[in-house]
Amino acid sequence: MFVERDIEKRFGKVASAYNIIALVGARQAGKTTFLREQTKRMNSSYVLFDDPDARGLFEEDIKKFEKQYIEGFDVSVLDEVQYCKGAGTKLKYLADTGKKAWITASSEMILSKDILSFLVGRVSILKLYPFSLNEFLAARKQKSLTPAILKRAVWEHLIFGGYPKVVLTQDVETKKIILKDLYSTMIFKDIAGTFSINDIGSLEQFSKYLAVNTGTALSYESISKQMNVSFQTVKRYLDAMEKSYLILRVSPFHTNKTKEITKQPKLYFVDTGLRNSIVDNFSPEPDGLLFENYVLSELVKAGFSPKYWRTKAKAEVDFVVEKNGKPIPIEVKLNAKPDKVGKSLRSFIETYKPKEGFVITYKETNETTKINGCKITFTNAFKLKEKLSKP
Repeated sequence: MFVERDIEKRFGKVASAYNIIALVGARQAGKTTFLREQTKRMNSSYVLFDDPDARGLFEEDIKKFEKQYIEGFDVSVLDEVQYCKGAGTKLKYLADTGKKAWITASSEMILSKDILSFLVGRVSILKLYPFSLNEFLAARKQKSLTPAILKRAVWEHLIFGGYPKVVLTQDVETKKIILKDLYSTMIFKDIAGTFSINDIGSLEQFSKYLAVNTGTALSYESISKQMNVSFQTVKRYLDAMEKSYLILRVSPFHTNKTKEITKQPKLYFVDTGLRNSIVDNFSPEPDGLLFENYVLSELVKAGFSPKYWRTKAKAEVDFVVEKNGKPIPIEVKLNAKPDKVGKSLRSFIETYKPKEGFVITYKETNETTKINGCKITFTNAFKLKEKLSKP
């Protein structure tokens, strides 16, 4: 079953402008399915570089590879290209000889300077994440929504995540098995294998530590002491996990360095279902930090680059996104009312004078209020993208 993805329109635009398109994202997020759907009405070839013969031919003789897999086709899908040595020069050769290739990678290794330096001006890079809430509803063929239906959908999407195979599976225990297997594959192959990490036990304990501390600002020094690993190991693990699309780092928003904390990122998971699998906690009711992680994930899937705001006086706003160069504060609450807007959000409004802000709630609400000329909209995760997209 193919589910139309949110990036489809953008993909169509860049496909006519670039010979090489790199579709990157987590394993099993649907990259191959998406590209194969785009090639249905085209004369295309498909190569999976897990195949040692295809990978060997690509690495050893690009012209023989071209004759075998590229010539005579409108476009060639080259799957998991990060496993190939010298991919940059070979992809440059294909692009410069007029060949079109759509490549995938489940790690941002494809974005390394060793590859990109050869493809400047020749490649467009798109990210594909697990299903957004909108895609989740499409996968379930849910066209009509009531508050009760939407609440159940948000709960399931939040608890079990958006990986297509998980979403399309009805049985709860099977969902948990799929998530556990997916996590093991990511740890062993995408993270440890790609980044040459030998201590798997330490890596798994590290991921559990991050899952337990989701949404908190953690210093590298603090993690190093609590996990009893070196500072360099902390940085290496975090880089590998982020480039393999397991975690997200959210930086602080600041313009006043004397009043605002500027160093510590917050750590979240790309997929809340995978995070819940790591800690083996599929609670029927989410806590505040898990819901915060969920909203962050939806913002990223919608194309935003959220930051968070915190002052030395401990005023804090969960997320800040920028639109037309203006900051928009976003608070995340399990339950909230317009007559109880927190001091931190008020402080941000007083400091930056935004025209609009949002409070995203887990429990259904649809109200507005005004504070110092700023319109605060109380809404849910489903409507957030639509409201942020308005001029």
